[in-house]
Amino acid sequence: MPSASSPVGEVAEPASKNLSHGLKVRHLTMMGLGSAIGAGLFLGTGVGINAAGPAVLVSYAIAGLLVILLMRMLAEMASAVPSSGAFSRYADLAIGRWAGFTTGWLYWFMLIMVLGVEITGASRIVHGWVPGVPQWVVALVFVAVFAVVNLSVVARFGEFEFWFAAIKVAAILAFLVVGVLVLTGVITVDQEVGFTAMLSNGGFAPNGIAGIAAGLLAVVFAFGGIEIVTIAAAESDDPARSIAKAAASTVWRILFFYIGSVMVMVLILPWDSAELVAGPFVAVLAIAGIPGAVTVMEAVVVIALLSAFNANIYATSRMVFSLSERGDGSPFFTRVSANGVPSRAVWTSVGFGLVSVGLNAWLPDQILGILLNAVGATLLLVWAIIAVSELRLRPRLEADGTLSLRMWAYPFLTWFTLALLAGIAVLMLFDDVASRQLVSAVGVAAIIVLVYAVRTALQRRRRRVEAD
Repeated sequence: MPSASSPVGEVAEPASKNLSHGLKVRHLTMMGLGSAIGAGLFLGTGVGINAAGPAVLVSYAIAGLLVILLMRMLAEMASAVPSSGAFSRYADLAIGRWAGFTTGWLYWFMLIMVLGVEITGASRIVHGWVPGVPQWVVALVFVAVFAVVNLSVVARFGEFEFWFAAIKVAAILAFLVVGVLVLTGVITVDQEVGFTAMLSNGGFAPNGIAGIAAGLLAVVFAFGGIEIVTIAAAESDDPARSIAKAAASTVWRILFFYIGSVMVMVLILPWDSAELVAGPFVAVLAIAGIPGAVTVMEAVVVIALLSAFNANIYATSRMVFSLSERGDGSPFFTRVSANGVPSRAVWTSVGFGLVSVGLNAWLPDQILGILLNAVGATLLLVWAIIAVSELRLRPRLEADGTLSLRMWAYPFLTWFTLALLAGIAVLMLFDDVASRQLVSAVGVAAIIVLVYAVRTALQRRRRRVEAD
């Protein structure tokens, strides 16, 4: 860690040294995969393909490039200043206290909403298997199990998440193998497959540039969650080395899984088929004659959602812990248990998980849509702040001599990333659903900034009164 007198030392977090440091590179990598590979891949891929046709591969390539650049920026900053607050801490140092406050609580809000989405989706599927058990009871059991996991020593949590995420990685690999067997003719099917079939239904981009743009909006936010790697880096054995390795391997593996899966889908299924939108993985496995394809993929989706839920409880607890350490949250959340876990912060995240259980009981059918809309484009704002933070913090890190990993072609690729994000925001304005999400996200951010301003004003007034 840098010295207290250095430019980076302004954000040193001495209390976080009480956190345990048992996470390894493989744990960090699987946490990134576990958080990013969820319903967005298993359920949302068909929407993007239906919008863009085979050219959705271009949409995924653009989204993948954006994520690669953002992760490189995060890895640069995290390797120099490992912090459980990650990008919130870097925004604090690079832009100002208000930016760190806003980014941290904005991200926390987003993941709390995502927790509700994940537990609702998983419990809805399991409820279908055991219809006699209320959906809210299923959700309650899941929340209780993951409370225990997250209150365990961090090395044990990392090991659990490693194997939990490994199951869905294995499922995706199995899907890719089945797809290759179908495409090479080892598994025979009753329809034409391959490049000829893919291009025969309107060509590569049947809906043109507009379709690719619509596909981009449908797929770009599916990569959200990968940034959890930098949050967890502060609890790794060797943060500077671990974050560099984990960030790179996580990005490339996710791109392989996403783009590989989509490639198989567009080569086997007509891009405008109803089956593709309803469930692309199930549709491909059904064509291949895999018995019980629906049940198998439902089980994989449940595991994917629960793995992401587990990782996001971790991320929300560490974010609120870091915010509270800096005085941007209650000191109540800074307590660390004997095994090095911020237990009160974990219980807070679990508490909001329990709120989602209550919503399952109250609105079992409507809640998923409500929560999804609440999340909106918050991630877009967080990504933009990450890029601005790297742009401003990089010269200070270089002057301090703490950089062990550098963003490529600085500052050009950082500005390019901001331009990409601005382009996505413009596209959202021309889409009815996306524009509402963008307005909602900006509104939430504005409320958080207002809370910071009021809070700061009250603190200044209190200090003046005490001084008098």
